[in-house]
Amino acid sequence: MGHWALDDIPWDRFDRGKVDPEIVRIVKAASLVEFNGGAYAHHLCRIFHDDPNFQQDARRWGGEEIQHGKALARWAAMADPEFDFEAAFARFQAGYRVDFDLDVSRRGSRSGEMIARCMVEVGTSSFYSALRDAAQEPVLKEICGNIAADEIRHYKLFYKNLMGSLEREQIGFWQRLRVAAGRIAESEDDELAYAYYAANEAIRSYERRGYSRAYAARAYALCRDEHVARGVMLVFKAVGLSPHGLLARTASRVAWWFIRYRAAKLARLTA
Repeated sequence: MGHWALDDIPWDRFDRGKVDPEIVRIVKAASLVEFNGGAYAHHLCRIFHDDPNFQQDARRWGGEEIQHGKALARWAAMADPEFDFEAAFARFQAGYRVDFDLDVSRRGSRSGEMIARCMVEVGTSSFYSALRDAAQEPVLKEICGNIAADEIRHYKLFYKNLMGSLEREQIGFWQRLRVAAGRIAESEDDELAYAYYAANEAIRSYERRGYSRAYAARAYALCRDEHVARGVMLVFKAVGLSPHGLLARTASRVAWWFIRYRAAKLARLTA
């Protein structure tokens, strides 16, 4: 499965002195979201019920997502021995519910579903690249480097299937852009906020805005302009725009300005 396994990680190089407690909190949350990948793979198989080749790819993708969750959870437990992944994941599943048994995409088409999945992979590849570059702890750097590479492969998988779906569906540019923008906007929805809560706050009651801000403040603080530029290129490609040229460069600058503005604002709100 994939190009690496849990046993490939140099766990014996773990350096507690280089662990950042703030990074531990978002790694815990990420482990829950990644481990839930099997449920999304099930949903994709239902949407593409007549495409056994893609179903096989989707199941492999789901397995790799689960492996990501296991690796992150193992590291988080090393960094914080009190972290109970199984209990946290049970809280996450109980509190964040999505109907994964739907036979149709919430995006309105198979092409729309693939665009949405591409957006997710853009976000995750950027996030893990940023986390890899920010982390000082060597084992976490290794894990995040592996995951970031996987997420780029996953983007390519969904992009390839998007091209096949577009040959059969009439999805215009503006519709593609609408789906992409909608999925990007969902990056601060309940999934990440509730994962952060379930992983870090076993006693307090859930308050969406507060936990969404807590997670986003830590995640945005990791970003650098090169991560944003790479993400913008992949977004442009998925919606049918040239990933190079003046428009892409302008969008990258605007996105980087927004990330810095958002990070500074969230830092003030969560101080």
